[in-house]
Amino acid sequence: MAQQVLHTRRLVLVPLADEHLELEIELDSDPEVMRHLTGRAHGRAEVERDHRRRRRAATEVPGLGLWVGFADDGGVGLWMLQAPRGPDQPDTGGQASLGYRLLRRRWRCGYAGEGAQELVRHGFADLGLDRIFAQTMAVNTASRATMAAAGLSFARAFVSGETYEDRLPGAEQGEVEYDVTRDAWWARPDTRTHRSRL
Repeated sequence: MAQQVLHTRRLVLVPLADEHLELEIELDSDPEVMRHLTGRAHGRAEVERDHRRRRRAATEVPGLGLWVGFADDGGVGLWMLQAPRGPDQPDTGGQASLGYRLLRRRWRCGYAGEGAQELVRHGFADLGLDRIFAQTMAVNTASRATMAAAGLSFARAFVSGETYEDRLPGAEQGEVEYDVTRDAWWARPDTRTHRSRL
């Protein structure tokens, strides 16, 4: 299955393409956006390398990938539903890792959770995944709230194997993982509308 264009009430999520590079640069050059990811802003050359890597990663598993979200008045951010690949993410079939980051001017508008909910729906209803999980620093309360809004529940706390996170403020408090299984998602009352469409 090719990566699909997805829709929510306020967003159109389109597969990441070369035409979205400038939005990625705006995202990754903002130190506040990157505070809980790398702890620093990224320069243009680094974002260009990351863009190429992201485009390659989007071809690894049919249907999974990265999406750029647009509202009526322009770009909002980047959402990811990818095969597990980190040191604390075992490569297990039927699972995907959820991620997102938004332009700072789009924070606190509900867009992160809205897009994340659609990717969870897509993962289970369209792709038949067994489990979707997301990870963040324990101190990243905004991201944890987005995970909960998307229907994920706290699964575990852990210490990351990523060495760069030792430099991030709050890294000493470790990381957290939230997840949801397909069975748990289908059992939720608010998924009845998705069930009736299948």
